[in-house]
Amino acid sequence: MASLERGTIVVLTHNRRVQLLQTLRALTQLPEGWPIIVVDNGSTDGTARAVARELPSVMLIRSRRNIGAAARNIAVAYVHTAYVAFCDDDTRWQAGSLDRAAGILDGDSRIGIVNARVLVGDAGRVDPACAQMADSSLDRDGLPGPQLLDFMAGACVVRTRAFYEAGGYWPPLFFGGEEELLALDLAVRGWRMVYMEDVVARHFPCHPRNGRLRERLRLRNGIWVAWLRLPAGQAWRETLALLRKAHRRRLLRIVLLPTLAGMTRVLRERHVITPRVAAMRARLFSQALAEAAEDVRPPPNWHSMV
Repeated sequence: MASLERGTIVVLTHNRRVQLLQTLRALTQLPEGWPIIVVDNGSTDGTARAVARELPSVMLIRSRRNIGAAARNIAVAYVHTAYVAFCDDDTRWQAGSLDRAAGILDGDSRIGIVNARVLVGDAGRVDPACAQMADSSLDRDGLPGPQLLDFMAGACVVRTRAFYEAGGYWPPLFFGGEEELLALDLAVRGWRMVYMEDVVARHFPCHPRNGRLRERLRLRNGIWVAWLRLPAGQAWRETLALLRKAHRRRLLRIVLLPTLAGMTRVLRERHVITPRVAAMRARLFSQALAEAAEDVRPPPNWHSMV
């Protein structure tokens, strides 16, 4: 299979015109030559006009408003390749990494997601989330890398069929741990997720997003995901851990109100995961609690639980 027939790059952006253009120029120079789709998530800074003018080879999809992570679902509807590589407007793939990820997916039909090793800034510091992925406590089960039950939405290569089967991102989550629900739905369907050191993405963060808002969303989303998919006892344990964290951060009221407001829909759409996947989740949750007790940063997205 020719390289450009193997995959498509999808970039999600919102009001980061200058950085997006830099990222796209780097992506268009990759030797793999994969086509690129950009979803402009309701930007108001002229992003769409700039992309259309300066990079006409890039497919541009415009969302009238910011719909969060669900904008990736729109992009995947336009993908006609076996694999899709997701990145954000401040993230780019290192040369050769997409071919390596595609080779891993070609070689093991069980794998639905390959998560990259993310190097941050010019210094190339390994993202702490990746260090935790490398130490995953889940059984490797013959996989080419550590097995995961989570991933980084902006630094992964996904089997398109797996994404469709699992239904993509649930729109109400918006952002903040939105990967957790999709990861559970993939695992229930038998898809595996792996972390691979030799698949590399570079992250060049610019001005920070609203960190406090993102933390609130992570806490809310963590509770929602627990009640969307986990057995009742397990959901209560995770909920109490999240509420304790919200209390410590003085966010309890501001988290609890929107969480409760969405619970009717959450319970209406509740589908409990299989015992096998629930046990995997419980194992990682226990690992996160133990690491928090030792003042070690928990695994990606699980940090919102402890």
